[in-house]
Amino acid sequence: MTVEPEGQAFWCEHAWLGQGPVPRVRVAVRDARIAAVETGVDPAPGDERLPGLVLPGFANAHSHAFHRALRGRTHDRGGTFWTWRDRMYAVAARLDPDSYLALARAAYAEMSLAGVTVVGEFHYLHHGPGGTPYADPNEMGRALVQAAADAGVRLTLLDTCYLAGGLTAAGHTPLDEVQTRFSDGDAAHWAARVDRLEDSDTLRIGAAIHSVRAVPAAQLPQVASATAGRALHVHVSEQPQENEVCEAFYGRTPAALLADHGVLGPSTTAVHATHLTLPDIALLGGSGTTVCACPSTEADLADGVGPFRALRDAGSPLSVGSDQHVMSDLLAEARLVEAHERLTSGKRGRFRPAALVDALTAQGHACLGWPDAGRIAPGQRADLVAVRLDTPRTAGAAPEQVVLVATAADIDTVLVDGVPVVAGGVHRLGDVGALLRGAIEPFWSMR
Repeated sequence: MTVEPEGQAFWCEHAWLGQGPVPRVRVAVRDARIAAVETGVDPAPGDERLPGLVLPGFANAHSHAFHRALRGRTHDRGGTFWTWRDRMYAVAARLDPDSYLALARAAYAEMSLAGVTVVGEFHYLHHGPGGTPYADPNEMGRALVQAAADAGVRLTLLDTCYLAGGLTAAGHTPLDEVQTRFSDGDAAHWAARVDRLEDSDTLRIGAAIHSVRAVPAAQLPQVASATAGRALHVHVSEQPQENEVCEAFYGRTPAALLADHGVLGPSTTAVHATHLTLPDIALLGGSGTTVCACPSTEADLADGVGPFRALRDAGSPLSVGSDQHVMSDLLAEARLVEAHERLTSGKRGRFRPAALVDALTAQGHACLGWPDAGRIAPGQRADLVAVRLDTPRTAGAAPEQVVLVATAADIDTVLVDGVPVVAGGVHRLGDVGALLRGAIEPFWSMR
């Protein structure tokens, strides 16, 4: 085929089409979309050659960008999720729009090096110290939008409703000093602020309920109705304590409480979903609620292993996220989903490679509001990730199994809407390590 002058074409040694790799594939791109896909062809003059296996762009379905500042800084004291959270709050207390921009830009660039083309940012750091809104009440969110644009990734801003300090058997507790930065007071004020944000070609405005701990049940229906038709995410049953206090106060598990108030459904993603009852699994699966696994975080915080195969069997699509950025490597996150299933079931192949690729790509994009991305097919956004097959980790691997051996270090090229963001393993912003050091070290020098 002849590519029109305004178009471009990429020739792939192997490309993931449908459920597996196909050799000698030519992908024509025009106006940021895939115009045509040819198989079994040789490269034409002028084609750009992409090495190894070309996958659709990866979707990081759950990110807290500012948590990147905690990597390698929380392993000296032991403890639990709750003690880790104290140190996370200490970082949150120091952030302002400028430092948030610098940290998120570097974190998103690191994700891009790992093949991420779309990120879902679970954003709850809204206001200034003491909860005082900035002149633009969405200034912190706009810093994230700018950070994603600078790093070359598309963004789904999951603007998060956060209203209470926590939950005990006696009820919801007041916000503490740091948490006041997260809150708009009630769901109506939260919705009014979010309504001032608008989608663009590289941005989707979604929403999130932080958790049943942070949003009282009476406020849940308003959040759900205000976000109809948009991606809605929620932390669900991340720790046993969350379940215990929810059942003690509401007489329901978190999943049941969310179902009672109209939160679950095909537009909703339950993040973590680690400690579920069998009825919870049936509720999530039966409603078509997507589940986002973040296994490196769940392991790092000693949270547990989620029943992801059971959830998929019940009807929940699966996506993956890097959450607190223990590592920025979605290939490794997908591999851990299978590894954890092997450890708990005593069986291999609980998630076949094609299912893991689907979680990395199509399902992740769908749950973030990008149904036109995540597959290499005509009409889809031209997001392509070339994974080398000749590195010390991937050499000798069958292309169809490379998702179970490759890491972020094996990614050579990343295209977002047909635009090169990573080439030869180098990000367009240059030295991402230096960006990360410059953004992170000031937080720890202020201690």
